[in-house]
Amino acid sequence: MADAIIRAEDVEFRYEGAQEDAVSGVSLQVERGEFVAVLGRNGSGKSTLAKLLNALNIPQKGEIWIDGIAAHEEKNSLEVRKKCGMVFQNPDNQIVATVVEEDCAFGLENLGVPPGEIRRRVDEALAAVGMGEYAEAAPHMLSGGQKQRVAVAGVLAMRPEIIVFDESTAMLDPSGRREVFGVAQELNRRDGITIVWITHFMDEALRAGRVLVMDAGKIALEGAPRDVFEKTEEIRRMGLDVPPMAQLAAQLRLDGVPLRAGIMTVEEMAVELCRLKSAN
Repeated sequence: MADAIIRAEDVEFRYEGAQEDAVSGVSLQVERGEFVAVLGRNGSGKSTLAKLLNALNIPQKGEIWIDGIAAHEEKNSLEVRKKCGMVFQNPDNQIVATVVEEDCAFGLENLGVPPGEIRRRVDEALAAVGMGEYAEAAPHMLSGGQKQRVAVAGVLAMRPEIIVFDESTAMLDPSGRREVFGVAQELNRRDGITIVWITHFMDEALRAGRVLVMDAGKIALEGAPRDVFEKTEEIRRMGLDVPPMAQLAAQLRLDGVPLRAGIMTVEEMAVELCRLKSAN
């Protein structure tokens, strides 16, 4: 890629006491400004990969470069985290203060950012995620989706170029999932922030620019969502579901219905069936 902000080459990582690598021989590139979804069942290595990108884990083999910084060298961990922020699955584990704006300012205070600059960044970050009116609220009074937006604001205030969302909607209801995913999309579109979206929700991955599917610590599939989800049998063998319309389209093709490739939504299926009916 012409402008790869993330580059990993033959990365391996094994947890202490484990018999197998959690990540094994992974190589990937993410272009600046991309929105990449990473899919995989539990134990596939996707969350370990997220922590490697943020230098929470340091690979035993291989290299990882985050905007030109060697994330495979532990001495660079702080600089890597300035470039690459991370939003975790449970917002309660990421929120540390009793007031929303204080929580958003926490990381900046630890970096010694001047108070006036902290005030400006906090206001901008909360506004960016639609939480400005809750600046003086207590986090424990917020909904799950609102808490996760506060967690995003805390990362955003650090001005990262990359944000890794590690299954950040897994504990939310459908409304909260839409809230947080919408924030990530807007940060990507409006501000050009590179997003790595770790998920097991197919509907979220379908709206990414590119999808990586991990299995047994390796990248098993990679490409545009429609191309990846057309490989229904491969995905199911890896213990994952596929979008329902992709599965239905695959079955209909086996039954002799000449559907075009790339059908992923109910609307697309309806249009295609109407087209076939008109043609006949």
